[in-house]
Amino acid sequence: MRKFIESTPLTKTHKDLIKIRASQLNGCAFCIDMHTKDARRAGETEQRIYALNAWRDTLFFTEEERAILALTEEVTLISNHVSAQTYAKAAEVLSGEYLAQVILAIITINAWNRIGITTQLIPA
Repeated sequence: MRKFIESTPLTKTHKDLIKIRASQLNGCAFCIDMHTKDARRAGETEQRIYALNAWRDTLFFTEEERAILALTEEVTLISNHVSAQTYAKAAEVLSGEYLAQVILAIITINAWNRIGITTQLIPA
């Protein structure tokens, strides 16, 4: 699955935001550590990484990133369901194929978070 996600046209920034935000919500310290380091190496700013858990209260993120972050939160916290409004906004700003790849990326990092937490991985 990871190779597939990496082969999609999802931008590195979008993949990093998905990985970091889902890992924050799930409390996977190993994944937070790994993906924030990866994002910084790829050019992501520390300011945006630090503000990611409060993204709604900043102007640091684009409309597409905001839609992806909202969807990431609702898919990660799936017991509350994905709202029609969140899905509609994502479908409005992302193409159908891109949206499908975003959803798959969200599901994938959630699976990795569960593996990391269950096997008690800790940051190096």
